[in-house]
Amino acid sequence: MTTGYTQTAVGPRIDDRLTGFLDDWRSPVADPDVVAAYQLLTDFILSGGKRVRPQLCYWGWRGAGGDDCDEIISAAAALELCHAGLLIHDDIMDGSELRRGHSTIHRSLADLHKGPDSESFGQAGGILLGTLSLAWSDTLLSSCGVEPGRLRAAHHLFDAMRTEVISGQYLDILAQLRSGASVSQALTVIRYKTAKYTVERPLQIGGALAGASAELLDAYSRFGLPLGEAFQLRDDVLGTFGASADTGKSALDDLREGKHTVLIAHALRLASPAQLAHLKTWHGNPELDEFRAAEIRQILLDTGALTEVEDMIGERFREAARALESAPITAEARDALTVLADQLAHRDR
Repeated sequence: MTTGYTQTAVGPRIDDRLTGFLDDWRSPVADPDVVAAYQLLTDFILSGGKRVRPQLCYWGWRGAGGDDCDEIISAAAALELCHAGLLIHDDIMDGSELRRGHSTIHRSLADLHKGPDSESFGQAGGILLGTLSLAWSDTLLSSCGVEPGRLRAAHHLFDAMRTEVISGQYLDILAQLRSGASVSQALTVIRYKTAKYTVERPLQIGGALAGASAELLDAYSRFGLPLGEAFQLRDDVLGTFGASADTGKSALDDLREGKHTVLIAHALRLASPAQLAHLKTWHGNPELDEFRAAEIRQILLDTGALTEVEDMIGERFREAARALESAPITAEARDALTVLADQLAHRDR
């Protein structure tokens, strides 16, 4: 069915599978407020998102010689349900108001139930809906129809992925308590919170479902880790310098939250005493406004921190490209992953 890579070839099929699954798992109770919450979750899952992890899972399968079929579409769609749940929880932890250009789930729930307890209700409801989406990801993967032995191998990788991303997220919130995270520490957060979760494990899960050899799974790792790091480094740049109309998130969020990104770590390392004092005053300050944010962005430019990160992205992209070139995969998958790698490392939103 698939004769060449385009995002439109895989993305709509993932969305169709998610739509069918969510239709089957509507609210089990008729309470209109519960029904409304389920609809919010359904809309969030189906509206927007790049479907990066499902696409990588699909091409991990195809690269291992798997045929184009409904089974891999179901398995790949399960990763999107996992991602949705984690995003909902991430937005609660970060206090974010926007995601994908719309109100976050916890914000939408609070708006549905105005009153003195609306904020705490929205957060509690968001935790529940995020957990529900995570549970559904297990349901969909387990029922995808792939041969049981291969499914067990893939599920082991799926479990490892979730353990890794939660550990990375925990490291991320710890970094906000620890002053002056180093570049090395920030890269450790990236590896576990994003690189393994976004690229390496989805590829390996798809490969394992198709019966991939240990050699191929290792090749997916050599390709996936540097590309995943490049993806997150680009995300950090966009989170600070990007327009919210393009990214779907406020360009102030990361700076207000005091995220210790590699970008900030480089700036702290390279800053003059005056620049360092300014960063320590305003990075992570909830009173940060656009004027002060612009000053921080200028420091990131003047110290060369942005240039350092752009160089890191380029290095990791080239490392991933070399690994992909030598990987024992099908030509069609190599072409598709080449396109995806470029999109992930060099995107502008």
